[in-house]
Amino acid sequence: MAKIVMGMSGGVDSSVAAYLLKQEGHDVTGIFMQNWEDDDNDEYCTIKEDSLDAIAVADVLGIDIEIVNFAKNYKDRVFSYFLDEYQAGRTPNPDILCNSEIKFKAFLEHALTLGADYIATGHYVGKTRLADGELLMKAEDSNKDQSYFLYRLNQYQIAHSLFPLAKITKPEIRKLATELNLPNANKKDSTGICFIGERPFREFLQKYLPTKTGKMVTPDGKIVAEHSGLMYYTIGQRKGLGIGGQGEPWFVADKNLASNELIVVQGHNHPLLLKKSLTARQLSFGLDKLPAEGIYTAKTRYRMQDAKCNLKITGNDEITLDFDEAQWAITPGQSVVIYDGNLCLGGGIIL
Repeated sequence: MAKIVMGMSGGVDSSVAAYLLKQEGHDVTGIFMQNWEDDDNDEYCTIKEDSLDAIAVADVLGIDIEIVNFAKNYKDRVFSYFLDEYQAGRTPNPDILCNSEIKFKAFLEHALTLGADYIATGHYVGKTRLADGELLMKAEDSNKDQSYFLYRLNQYQIAHSLFPLAKITKPEIRKLATELNLPNANKKDSTGICFIGERPFREFLQKYLPTKTGKMVTPDGKIVAEHSGLMYYTIGQRKGLGIGGQGEPWFVADKNLASNELIVVQGHNHPLLLKKSLTARQLSFGLDKLPAEGIYTAKTRYRMQDAKCNLKITGNDEITLDFDEAQWAITPGQSVVIYDGNLCLGGGIIL
């Protein structure tokens, strides 16, 4: 029997994960993380509702639960980076940093002070032991696999974490939650930014960053519209451009920070949207060392098929990936995650 501190979000996944650990005979305690305070009383932030759901589930399962505030950690380690990246014209993924810095760092540190052997979460991911350490693996439910969001976990974090949902599917989770009469059995999955919730994105960013309008231009310099601020757009974006006229849909292809211009093109498969290579830095690999150069697969965004690539080490903290087939809308600031079969090796931030 292990002493396990379970991260309970108020959602159905972490609730069932806690139940599964308890069924295995472990000593399970719940922790609800409060990580956002700027406007936690507004319509978009569900902290109060989520905490009450987590407490209600803990009551049904017969486990203790504690509410812990990591809001300062979140603001210092995640949110400040999030704002800096947007201001620099890149598109960050705060959920990835939130996992490595809050859920598997601040939370892990707190749990170990409570005498925990492990922390556990409701992520859909697995792990396996190799000769030189432990690595994350893709979950059995390929539709829900979250290894992409966890690639920055290091060896220490992986070794001290358990993932009870590695071999279970979402429909099975819902079914089990209903059978257990959990109060959140039919609760909708959250899809907003980690801990900030679902809200109008432009309105939210305007609270923290100054906006500077400018021109939308074609690659040859023709002005076709005006943009609301470069930070509001991402490579490959189609909706919300407001460009009229005939022909194929318009997409964001690039940003020129020096001239404050948004480069737009017509057609989903325009050459400027397709690239066969990328460079990544701020590397993080599960075994705490760079993998050997060679052939792997990689994702440049969460919802995409693994793409075959050749990995080259081009610096102490730099890799280049050359893909067999051109990848669509590779986006600076996003993460590229590298796989060897079902093993999640790690990755880095796209330049």
